[in-house]
Amino acid sequence: MAVARTFGLFFATAIAELLGCYLPLLWLSGRGSAWLALPAALSLMVFVWLLTLHPDASGRVYATYGAIYIATAIGWLYFVDGVTPSWNDYVGVGLALAGAGTIALGQR
Repeated sequence: MAVARTFGLFFATAIAELLGCYLPLLWLSGRGSAWLALPAALSLMVFVWLLTLHPDASGRVYATYGAIYIATAIGWLYFVDGVTPSWNDYVGVGLALAGAGTIALGQR
């Protein structure tokens, strides 16, 4: 159960980070109002707060989060940007998750 909770926390953190960066992009590319900066700032504050909830603020935790972030970003590419990921994207996600698993599980 702890693994599922940690994975959920990583996923929520990645969504907050992606949203906090995506909203200003919409404004800067002319596809949204400058008012998007407010929810973007709120999302980035949530992102930073969520980082404080991770079990350990160590390099291993952040390396694992990085792999979840990569997987979530590829999902964002498909669901938000409407771009179908290539086989290279899937292989990259697999490698990142395998590397994170090696780092996380290798210390037990």
